[in-house]
Amino acid sequence: MSGTIEDFLALLAAERGAAANTLAAYRRDLTAAEELLGDLSQADGEALSSLGKAWAHLAPSSVSRKSSALRQFYGFLAEEGIRSDDPSPALPRPAARRPLPKILSHDQVDALFLRVEEEAASSKPVSVRLLALLELLYGSGLRATELVSLPLSAVPRDAPFLTVTGKGDQARMVPVSERAVQALSRWLEVREGEGRFLFPSRGKHISRVRLFQMLKELAVRANIPPEKVSPHVLRHAFATHLLEGGADLRVLQTLLGHADISTTQIYTHVDAARLVTLVNERHPLANASLARRPKGD
Repeated sequence: MSGTIEDFLALLAAERGAAANTLAAYRRDLTAAEELLGDLSQADGEALSSLGKAWAHLAPSSVSRKSSALRQFYGFLAEEGIRSDDPSPALPRPAARRPLPKILSHDQVDALFLRVEEEAASSKPVSVRLLALLELLYGSGLRATELVSLPLSAVPRDAPFLTVTGKGDQARMVPVSERAVQALSRWLEVREGEGRFLFPSRGKHISRVRLFQMLKELAVRANIPPEKVSPHVLRHAFATHLLEGGADLRVLQTLLGHADISTTQIYTHVDAARLVTLVNERHPLANASLARRPKGD
């Protein structure tokens, strides 16, 4: 990998506070492009346009992500005076529609909780831990990385809030339901292992991959297709179900830790009939009759 890519990644980390996962994704995309084109700092527009053919088998969203990484890279080269031109307009620009997030129905969420609560009744540490994890995923909308890396000190004591470090090392406060507080208390009673993490494993914390596996296995036991369940799907369910309940979009943005509200707006894919019902029932004029208009109007 060329030194210019390393310099670009260093800038993302130092000045933009990019998270480790974000840096890893940029590194993969830029390294893969360099394997196709050679030194990216020397590539011209014709070379970049050839990537469209090389990426033809990829989903539009993947092409958009790769192109975005390269556009930012060439912007960096121009700002640093390494290049006097910007060849990035030649990159593929697929007209990708952002897919609606997968969500679980209320019945499916209930089935997951019913199953995990039955298992946690045994007080086995693995079952109680899974209950606590599920409560925080669905009850607080945490990202997988945010959840598995929670420090032990994050457990609420006086106030029902968690301090979570999200993308870009941005901290935010998220509420914790009474159910989740009870689940966490049960987990702390049977928690095994030492260290600073709330969910320890092998001297560190459980991995995102292991969290993903545990949820898939729970879905099977709850008679739900495992492909429908993941940490991010539960985060989507948290957001969608809150919105259905009347939550404000700005509040939802804060809870989810979105830097841009346009990211939160994806959750406005709620049922149109529900929106009509909401207007008819909640609007100030919903129960007011139209004033009689004067004759001749």
